[in-house]
Amino acid sequence: MMSKEKKIEVIEKVKENGVRFIRLQFTDVTGVLKNVAIPVSQLEKTLDGDLMFDGSSIEGFARIEESDMFLIPDPDTFVVFPWRPANGAVARMICDIYKPEPNKLPFIGDPRSNLKRIVKEAEDMGFVLNAGPECEFFLFTCDEQGHPILATQDEAGYFDLAPVDLGEDARRDMVCTLEDMGFEIEASHHEVAPGQHEIDFRYGSVLNVADDIMTFKLVVRTIAQRHGLHATFMAKPIAGINGSGMHTHQSLSSLDGKNLFFDPNTPNKLSELARYYMGGIMKHARALTAITNPTVNSYKRLVPGYEAPVYVAWSEANRSCLVRVPAKRGNSTRIEVRHPDPMCNPYLAMAVMLAAGLDGIKNKIEPPAPVDANIYHMTLAEREQQGIVSLPGSLPEALAALSQDEVIKAALGSHIYEKFVAAKVAEYERYNIDVHPWEIREYLKSF
Repeated sequence: MMSKEKKIEVIEKVKENGVRFIRLQFTDVTGVLKNVAIPVSQLEKTLDGDLMFDGSSIEGFARIEESDMFLIPDPDTFVVFPWRPANGAVARMICDIYKPEPNKLPFIGDPRSNLKRIVKEAEDMGFVLNAGPECEFFLFTCDEQGHPILATQDEAGYFDLAPVDLGEDARRDMVCTLEDMGFEIEASHHEVAPGQHEIDFRYGSVLNVADDIMTFKLVVRTIAQRHGLHATFMAKPIAGINGSGMHTHQSLSSLDGKNLFFDPNTPNKLSELARYYMGGIMKHARALTAITNPTVNSYKRLVPGYEAPVYVAWSEANRSCLVRVPAKRGNSTRIEVRHPDPMCNPYLAMAVMLAAGLDGIKNKIEPPAPVDANIYHMTLAEREQQGIVSLPGSLPEALAALSQDEVIKAALGSHIYEKFVAAKVAEYERYNIDVHPWEIREYLKSF
């Protein structure tokens, strides 16, 4: 629970910033951000861990007969929202979910607490996972009623700038707001597709980065709205152009901060540990995809021709592979896992990728030889000859792969696994019985 010093620190920040309300945020199993707003009069009670809520109303949490849960705020996540007025400011803290047992144990269905469990396993092995996500998103215009439509402000392309990139002002304000909230922004630019953007923030320890992804999405959506735009992290909102990914750079360091993926004595300067970690990612890739690409729409992105990976392979430069090893070495040595998309629950996605990598280290799983040719141009026979398998092509196929992977299921825990799968099966059933615009175009006039 929170120390007395931390409580005092939070209370002082609240007073210094004139905060009137605090949003207590957490994330459900499917990755949707939730929050409860409290006035500052309830702050001390909340810091003492006495704020209860109904967990049965949250996707994947609890049954109605065991619904009472506690929100335990993490004081290190306290931040004031810059877009709120200085008079009557609003702050937030990210919370862990606890059960009302005698010792208030962490709830096993809480994605954030689950990630902490896998992080602890890594620390017990002497490792810290650092991650750096690249969250892509689209900016769409809205109709007269304020509803988003599939029309972009621009026809710009990769690295274009104004006047072609008309989203530049909104993107600049997003960067400024993120910096005001403590983010270290490394770059921002227009992406390949019209209306598509990317803002990159500095890598960090995996739990902090998962928190940052949820904050990043909130900021991007909020600032876009203030510009009369709608920001979406949907993986493939428009057919025929690139979708949005969340390429995730990863490296392990020792507990004292040394990069353990770098070895100056190997030909490519990748350590044995890095190879094993990559081997684990590739071994479990098909099961990982159910978590890193968790929606029906995710699999409209994972198709050939749009820079998204389709095949389980790795290379030092080839972007058609699942895993790429960027050229920088030394303390920047890392791997880039390219299939996640920003629709994923970052706490679950980071947990399963870390668990896969740790399994590779425990069992000394060597990755196959690198593939430098464009895999999209290979025939099936050529891929089979090199042992290159495909990622799942649909959500049901990914869920089937997940059901057979005990390592990834264990990384989720039985509660999250069962609730996640139930939610995704229901999602696919809703999709399956709906009539889609393509079917109308294809069949209405012909039959």
